[in-house]
Amino acid sequence: MPLDSAFDPERFVSTLASRAHGGLLGLRYIAHGADWSELAIDYAERLVGDEESGVLASGPILALMDMATSMAIWIRQQRFRAQATLDLRVDYLRPATPGKAVIGRGECYRLTRSVAFVRGQAHDGDPADPIAHVAGTYMFTSP
Repeated sequence: MPLDSAFDPERFVSTLASRAHGGLLGLRYIAHGADWSELAIDYAERLVGDEESGVLASGPILALMDMATSMAIWIRQQRFRAQATLDLRVDYLRPATPGKAVIGRGECYRLTRSVAFVRGQAHDGDPADPIAHVAGTYMFTSP
């Protein structure tokens, strides 16, 4: 995607992200606004971290939130811009419910010339009962 084109999150997920790590996770686009994005991963046995309980591993949830918050930055800037995750703190509040999709919402609440600040949450159907909260910073690696 050229750096000067408007960023289209739905197209990004359906074409580019689906060919990489997002494709392995089954990443899906849900919705977006001026400074936020919502993505989901469906429940899949290959993503389970504890076979006995059927609970999803934390890694796929972290990857979902990393992508949702990254996309919120690109949406706010209205363009893709290369960046590196400086810090992404994840506070897990409870396990994901076995059999349910996990929805991740990321928000970019501040941009500087070189750093973006994000926050978000993951849930499995009820935003009032989150699985995890995230807060982080990304550093731009291109002008």
